[in-house]
Amino acid sequence: MLDKLKDAVVSAVNRAAYGKPPGGGPASLAEVALERLDGSKLALSELEGKVVLFVNVASRCGLTPQYAALTKVQTTYGDRGLLVVGVPCNQFLGQEPGSAEEIATFCSTTYGVDFPLLAKQEVNGAGRSPLYQWLVGSEAGGGADISWNFEKFLVGRDGRVRARFAPTVKPDSPEVLTAIDAAL
Repeated sequence: MLDKLKDAVVSAVNRAAYGKPPGGGPASLAEVALERLDGSKLALSELEGKVVLFVNVASRCGLTPQYAALTKVQTTYGDRGLLVVGVPCNQFLGQEPGSAEEIATFCSTTYGVDFPLLAKQEVNGAGRSPLYQWLVGSEAGGGADISWNFEKFLVGRDGRVRARFAPTVKPDSPEVLTAIDAAL
């Protein structure tokens, strides 16, 4: 308990003093290189001025059907400036073991996913990717580890993390849609 309180205080001080999460992670999304599942770069210009919903995803999880809701949310709000970005992660019981090609094929054929998917990343631990260092280290991220697949982070047009949603909160739930509407 005391360690968690200490970590929270250190995190808040680092953000306030240096604009960086603890551990020297990126201070902004602009400092993060994003690689697509196919190995190409996802240019930051593709995210500028958009509201982005980052979601760590997995193909063999009980929550995998959330892909359908993510696709619907992208279709519904994409014209207004929302971009869903899936981030495959194999850290939770090995539920995303496939290759990049296998993941892409599964997502497109099973759920019609047409939003960007990034290269597989670690979202927790010493190998936590810079993207997740930034998301988790943000004020809305709260510094807590990712609890499971399909945890969601909403980033506003201004590049600030606005909200974090637990894995069991569906992408089309009222609380997520209200946050998206407010950010748009």
